[in-house]
Amino acid sequence: MSQHMEPMPHAGITRLKTYVPGKPVEDLKRELGLASIIKLASNENPLGTSPAAEDALAHFDGALYRYPDGAGYEIKSALAERHGVATGQLTLGNGSDDVLELTARVFLGPGRNAVVSQHAFAVYPIVSQAVGATVREVPALGPAADMPYGHDLEAMLGAVNEETAVIFMASPNNPTGTWIDNATLAGFLDRVPSNVVVVLDQAYIEYQSVAEHPPVTEWLARYSNLIVTRTFSKIYGMAALRFGYGLSSPRIADFLNRVRAPFNVNTLAMHCAKAALADTAFIERSVASNTAERASLARELEARGFACLPSQANFVTFDTGRDAQEVFDALLREGMIVRPLASYDLAQHLRVTVGSSAESQAFLSALDTVMSQ
Repeated sequence: MSQHMEPMPHAGITRLKTYVPGKPVEDLKRELGLASIIKLASNENPLGTSPAAEDALAHFDGALYRYPDGAGYEIKSALAERHGVATGQLTLGNGSDDVLELTARVFLGPGRNAVVSQHAFAVYPIVSQAVGATVREVPALGPAADMPYGHDLEAMLGAVNEETAVIFMASPNNPTGTWIDNATLAGFLDRVPSNVVVVLDQAYIEYQSVAEHPPVTEWLARYSNLIVTRTFSKIYGMAALRFGYGLSSPRIADFLNRVRAPFNVNTLAMHCAKAALADTAFIERSVASNTAERASLARELEARGFACLPSQANFVTFDTGRDAQEVFDALLREGMIVRPLASYDLAQHLRVTVGSSAESQAFLSALDTVMSQ
């Protein structure tokens, strides 16, 4: 008789903790019996979805029984024109998270490591450990730095060793909102060994309103080891459809596309993304609204004595001065969903999405109630 044994994953999987997304509105309604909920936890666009994307969806006349265009010809052509690159430099993903996972599958594995910063996006260690690689997490800059809790690029360079295959970094960074200026970032890329892939996650780049946006086209031509990831889930308001992409050298894109699932992006997502890409009026309105509301929200929080991290994203992260989980739980009872950050080594901080003016005022009112208790 054979001994009963349970299937066991490899060690990288057993060390992982399941990613916990922002609490859904319907869950909170059921749990607390609340009729009205405001969700400011997942950095969704308060202006909704690009009207051009909504119109494209409403008038879609394609055949849903057919598989998607696995090559993504139309959306790749539109993205290539937008960025001034060849279509062979693009990798399409079911959200930009998909491109992060493809990168890990291609370049990481047992005996290799990824360098990440403390307080960086949780998906980086997840995709790295899932393929058996180790993660070298580098302490972030301190609270007194010019960019508090931002990436310490010198320390990240110092963590690179012979087994390092990928560096994951974001600018602006989630969940801190911090960013890296172009000169500093270019200087960093100049010094990274050419055999180490650098993933520059730009999920929030459209919201960046300081200085110039990084010259992605120029950098892709200069750095053959660079992958830039983008998403339509944030400013384009297409989070439910899941569409993202990566920009890289043709060689890297070829490797990524070798392991990409043949139909990883659905037809509706590509169809709506093409329409949204051309909707510059919606993007301009979203940027203007976010820039004004982000500044207003930070001022209101600081006026109440809360220290806010500098942000160029569509959220503000602030120090509650106490265990933020307690504040988060109390806010839930007020019908307000935000994001606690203990899993990011920021146990006293909450992240709040920049919503509409009315949503921000409702949040501040709920926070006042909670902090007075």
